[in-house]
Amino acid sequence: MVAYSDDCYMNSLNLSGKVALVTGAGRGLGRGIALSLAESGAQVILVSRTESQLIETASQINTIGAQSKSLVFDIGQLDLLEDFTETAWNSFGTIDIVVHAAGIQSRKPALDFSVSEVKSIIDVNLLAPYFLSTAIGRRMIKNKLPGRHIFIGSLASKIGLPNIVPYTISKSAILGAVHGLSREWAALGITVNAVLPGYFDTELTRNMLSEQSQMDRILSRIPMGHLGDPKDVASACTFLASDMARYITGVSLAVDGGWLAS
Repeated sequence: MVAYSDDCYMNSLNLSGKVALVTGAGRGLGRGIALSLAESGAQVILVSRTESQLIETASQINTIGAQSKSLVFDIGQLDLLEDFTETAWNSFGTIDIVVHAAGIQSRKPALDFSVSEVKSIIDVNLLAPYFLSTAIGRRMIKNKLPGRHIFIGSLASKIGLPNIVPYTISKSAILGAVHGLSREWAALGITVNAVLPGYFDTELTRNMLSEQSQMDRILSRIPMGHLGDPKDVASACTFLASDMARYITGVSLAVDGGWLAS
């Protein structure tokens, strides 16, 4: 059982002394999450397959006076994840928080997807986060360390959406990983949760949202009447990474302007 002092709770949104690893940190929601964790005091390991994007994120973190380490890596290379985890762990001597923000998506009818296309989506969106969390979790458990694992799901984790069926499969299965891992690791002080973003203006959605008919359709479904800001997802992840959420595990937190409730 993990015990907490009142002093710990009073400063529970302060991540000073913590090390966070964020995949997909080069752009979009991943960059916003990395910046938010850094602003709260964490040292951040930035992961992306695009070096130029990591340089930009690291520059922004440096501006706020925080520390980061950039690792260029394609998390879809599942056979290299164990070695990558060892390198990442040694960057600052530990990892306390992992946020799985990397993801890929392809839009077309379900009948048009090939086996290789579906496998690539599932590898990056589901298997990579699962195996990365288990590799990090193995080290946390060996060293008797508490930790925070945060998976990024989607509206598609809860509902069916057209023309992205392989993506929906991967994001639905994320909740199974969260539920199972949270149950196995709860008594060890390791929490596992998911954040489910709604629609945000990022590289992943920009082409679709450029069509006015699609934008109108989406806005009509959001009770708040507008797209989210990446800071909204970043704030949710920072909360779940903090001691403020120390008794929360196995949950999925929708950040969607009310979409799933409507």
